[in-house]
Formats: sequence, structure tokens, C-alpha cells
Amino acid sequence: MSPTATTHTPLAERLRPRTLAEVVGQRHLLGEGMPLRLAFESGQPHSCILWGPPGVGKTTIARLMADAFDAQFITISAVLGGVKDIREAVERAEAARSGLAPQRTMVFVDEVHRFNKSQQDAFLPHVESGLFTFVGATTENPSFEVNAALLSRAAVYVLRPLDEADLQEILRRSSANGSLPAIEDEAAQRLVAYADGDARRLINTLETLAVAAARERRERIDAPWLLKVLGERLRRYDKGGEQFYDTISALHKSVRGSDPDAALYWFVRMLDGGADPRYLARRLIRMAAEDIGLADPRALRLALDAAEVYERLGSPEGELALAECVVYLAVAPKSNAVYKAFNEAKAFVKADGSRPVPLHLRNAPTALMKQLDYGRDYRYAHDEPGGFAAGERYLPEGLEDRRWYEPVDRGLEIRIGERLAQLRALNNQNN
Repeated sequence: MSPTATTHTPLAERLRPRTLAEVVGQRHLLGEGMPLRLAFESGQPHSCILWGPPGVGKTTIARLMADAFDAQFITISAVLGGVKDIREAVERAEAARSGLAPQRTMVFVDEVHRFNKSQQDAFLPHVESGLFTFVGATTENPSFEVNAALLSRAAVYVLRPLDEADLQEILRRSSANGSLPAIEDEAAQRLVAYADGDARRLINTLETLAVAAARERRERIDAPWLLKVLGERLRRYDKGGEQFYDTISALHKSVRGSDPDAALYWFVRMLDGGADPRYLARRLIRMAAEDIGLADPRALRLALDAAEVYERLGSPEGELALAECVVYLAVAPKSNAVYKAFNEAKAFVKADGSRPVPLHLRNAPTALMKQLDYGRDYRYAHDEPGGFAAGERYLPEGLEDRRWYEPVDRGLEIRIGERLAQLRALNNQNN
């Protein structure tokens, strides 16, 4: 590659895959015999939604699909575009189809979830008529963000964040084509941790390093120089380091210990250290389920809402919702009763044999099953006094007295425990 090309061609373009085999990651879709690979090989394009986090190859895959089917590729940004862009795409597709050398058209809509219902509906007649193949890219769950009518006409492919091996392969290719100097192992690990599954973030960072390395005529990139150049980007710890896990442990234990000030401190320390707020949101959801449970069921809903607010607002505005969640979880009553019961039940089932379902609990949709006593003597709880079939057994034979869930005497589980005690007393009276 000439110096001029290296200087003026963006690194992302130089590393962009030209064939399916060059795509890094997404083996579950693009590997031999996998769904998207089969779609490429079929010769018949179909409309689809590519759902995944930023920087995992959605645009690249869409471009390769257009190349594979020799289709005109039209890009629309749902952030910047509107109905006018859709209308222009339709006109270009009609022109391509009716030209001297008819050509297929693929319309790629980036961030399709940003289009409103009427904008999404504008694609429907043209997708149905086959005027063009629709490919949408989204970072949001299409079940909630894409119209049902459009979603029913498109296959959904879920793309995953790139793993460490994938990101290391991008580093290798960057060095191999002369885009930047060789990278020492420690520096490479820090870059991979910083990228956090996002190839675009990694490549943009490498672009910065390439410029700095060329300016200083460096032949190798080591960790100290990396920290000097990137500074705040890498922050005080990397996502694979011991300090990261020590800090998330401190946050979790502060929440579990009901100390809102300490929890807030460690939460802010993690943000300041460069932790992805989405990762923190996932950990808060886990805390709500593991350490609070049914002592305050609202905690789990609040954690999910906080995660959604962050997705809507991003940083820094969305971080306030996460902070609110941290404080709420810390002051909420605590119970790990469901967590313990679930793990004990899992361990028991794993070690135990496959016990048969009691006959009275089995479904009996056919006459033969009824003759075999499936469902016989089953008591329909809604028809019983108080909506409870006192004395009825629901566990397999030999496990009648087994108990895993024991509510604690905190929060809502106080009431749950009282209710269970009443039900167990009724069971004892009717046995």
C-alpha cells in the first residue's frame, strides 16, 4: 500500500472486509451451514433486521449482502433521514429495475428503530412488491422498536459483541498491513479491554495511535506509551484487570450491606474508571434479583427501568437513573431466599433422577390418555374454597415434604411467609 493511500484512506476502510471470509466474528451466523451464510449462498436475497450492539459489523454485512446479490446499495440513516429519503430510494430502485441492465436494489436503514411508525410503514408496499430488499440495523430490541407489519416480513439476525480473539485478529490485521507499528502484548490486552466487544471503537483508537506513532516515528507500541497517548480514554483501570473486579465487588457488597453512600461512591468510581454504564446496569439488575428478591419486588422493575432510561438518554444524563437505582437497591429490604432456593433446586435436579409427573397433574387431551388416568382426580384450585386445593400434592412421589423456598422476615417476604404458613396449615389439616 502506498504512503499516500495509508495517509488518506481511513483505517476502517482499509480493514473493511471485501468477502464473507474476511468478516471478523459472528461465526454463529456466518460460519459454514449457519443462517446468514446459507442466505448468502442461496442467491435469493431476503429482507432482514440485523440486531446487535455498536461496532459488531451490521453495516459491513449489509454491504457484503448487496455485493453477493449484485444489488444497488442504498443507505438511509434513520437518525438524519425521513420520508423524502425513502421516496428517493424508491425512485432509484424503480430506475435500476427498469434500466437497460436491470439490477436489484438493497435499501439499508441504519438505526431503523429511530424511524416512527409512519416512516417504517412507508417501506411495506415496496418490500411486498419486491421492488427492493429491506435491511435494517438496530441496537434496540426489534420486537419493541420495529412495527409488527415490517418485522413479520423480515428475518431477524442477532449479532454478538466481538470476543477477545476477534479483537486480537483486528489488531493483527492492522499491524500486518502496515497501518501501525507492532503492539506489545500488555498494550494489546489493554486495547482489547477498552474496545469491550466494539470493533469500531478499537479501529478508531488504532487510527489515533497510528497518527501519534507516525509523528514520533515509533516502531513499537507498549503499555506506557499507550497510556500516555490515550490518557483519559483508558482511565485508571482496564476492564480485564483485578482492580475492575475488586471495585464491582465493593459496589455489590455495599448494596447488599444496605449502605447507600458507599454504594454510590463505588458506582461513581466505576464510571470514572471507564466502566460501560450498560455493564453496570446489568449488574444492578442481577443485584435486584439476587440480594433483594421478593423482599421488594419493585427493585427488579426499577433496575430494568433504569437500564432502559440509560439506553434512551445515554451518558451522562442516563447515568442519573442508574445512580437512583443504586441508592434504592441499597436501602431496600434484602432477601436471597429465592436465589438460594433456585440454586438448591438446580443442584437437586442435577443430582436426582427424572422422576415421573404424578398422574393427576398430567394433561389428557386424548381419550387414550384419559383411559390411562392422566389428569384423574386433579382438583382445580379456582373451584376450591379460597382458591386453594388444601392437601393437594404437586411434587413427584417421594418429594412431598421437600422445601426449598423459605422467606425471610424482611420486607414483603414477611407477608409471603405468613401466607405460606397459612397454606401449609391448611395442607396439614387435609392430609
